[in-house]
Amino acid sequence: MGNEKAIAEKLLQIEAVKLSPEQPYTWASGWKSPIYCDNRKILSFPYIRDYIKSELCNVIFEQFPDAELIAGVATAGIAWGAMAADQLKLPFVYVRPKPKEHGLGNQIEGSFEKGMRTVVVEDLVSTGKSSLQVVDALKTAGLEIEGMVSIFNYGFDVAAEAFDKAGVKLKSLTNYQHMIGLATEKGSISPDMESVLLQWQKDPANWSR
Repeated sequence: MGNEKAIAEKLLQIEAVKLSPEQPYTWASGWKSPIYCDNRKILSFPYIRDYIKSELCNVIFEQFPDAELIAGVATAGIAWGAMAADQLKLPFVYVRPKPKEHGLGNQIEGSFEKGMRTVVVEDLVSTGKSSLQVVDALKTAGLEIEGMVSIFNYGFDVAAEAFDKAGVKLKSLTNYQHMIGLATEKGSISPDMESVLLQWQKDPANWSR
């Protein structure tokens, strides 16, 4: 699949991915990171948005042909899941990280039937923890999980292991290796910087130390 590079290029072009090894970003997990990926920016660029929507649909169509339902992960996966479901003419639901505090207390919003074969749409996968919590919520509701599609994947071992253990097939449109490789090729980062960035990917939890 040679499209990973094309998508990485588009994310760099609109600065959805920012590299800042000298002044690392701090993630919610407390990890220090030399990269920040904000796919929500893609929504503001109609042609790139359209391209990524098409790629998402292609992956779902090819990898998960039996899909009967698309589930978007709140909040960043909702727009992508809804667009893909619209193009594929499939029902759509979205899933909160935890049940709503008021009203019906729903964690899954929308209408579905038990046993429906479901593809989860996520914008990015880091450790995989929050993505797999959503998978658990869908399974608990009686849905069959076909797999998950994300726009970006940091390619951490911890995530690959978590998905393997959960028995969930994950397909990502592009990933960290492609992103860093492309940025080096374009001269946005030096070869020295590339090794720093790849070092971080191997052990992100301890990198800042």
